[in-house]
Amino acid sequence: MSRLVGVIARALVDQPDKVVVRESNDHFPRIELQVAPDDIGKVIGKDGRTAQSIRTLLAAASTRGGRRPLLDIVD
Repeated sequence: MSRLVGVIARALVDQPDKVVVRESNDHFPRIELQVAPDDIGKVIGKDGRTAQSIRTLLAAASTRGGRRPLLDIVD
């Protein structure tokens, strides 16, 4: 799942080398996405629509695994 988020984020930003994706498998799976400060708006999008679209794709991709991870966009 984290690889999917990384591919999507690298396609959206101007500085793809600054994209960092961390995945934690605690009680609830969580994916943290960190990008360059100048690119944070591109990942979040207008009214959060891009971030919500990434979350929707993540939910669709996780239907086979049965556990839906949460996506956190970190400053």
